[in-house]
Amino acid sequence: MPSEKPVASANGTDEADLAKAFQELARGEQTASALEDQLTNMEARIEELLARAEREQQEAASGERQEPSSRDDSHKAQTDTREPK
Repeated sequence: MPSEKPVASANGTDEADLAKAFQELARGEQTASALEDQLTNMEARIEELLARAEREQQEAASGERQEPSSRDDSHKAQTDTREPK
């Protein structure tokens, strides 16, 4: 009956392969962690930009609401108030 356990070769290549796999896994985890950090920073920057854009849009909208009344006042100042001849 064949053995279910893998038999290590005499020169230990299975152990070397396993060690190499763990090293690659550790390197992959480091890369993933660095990418997560970069994505977190990018997300924070995007949120800042969106908040700024929203504030500027609200300021522009409130400025537009105030302009018509100031235009009406300027029109009144330019109205000819002389009596007809």
